[in-house]
Amino acid sequence: MSAKDKYQAVLELGEKLGIKEGKVSEENGVLKIKGTAATQYEKDILWDKIKAIGGEKPSDIMANISVEDASVYHRHTVKSGESLSKIAKHYYGDPMKYKQIFQANTNILKNPDLIHPDQVLVIPNL
Repeated sequence: MSAKDKYQAVLELGEKLGIKEGKVSEENGVLKIKGTAATQYEKDILWDKIKAIGGEKPSDIMANISVEDASVYHRHTVKSGESLSKIAKHYYGDPMKYKQIFQANTNILKNPDLIHPDQVLVIPNL
């Protein structure tokens, strides 16, 4: 199996995330990928997928992923039924970090208990 075949799920995820300036090549059994993720969160998702397939320190892939907007961790569009604590748990693994999300969005949020579908929230770097 070629490295490209092995990491096909990573390439598909990159397409789904809309990674810009993507380049993929294979040399001597090593897959080389390069591109620009919109946010650090998207870069982290790609690395998580790489590690899930190749282990903690894979030797058959070299990835050079830069981040277009390092001022935020991500931008999240609120879906029906979500709360700031649920969003915080998703991005940070800790629902109590909802306060940081609220503070980063006081320009559009007046109450941490009132968010609405389709609002775009800044998920700050911690």
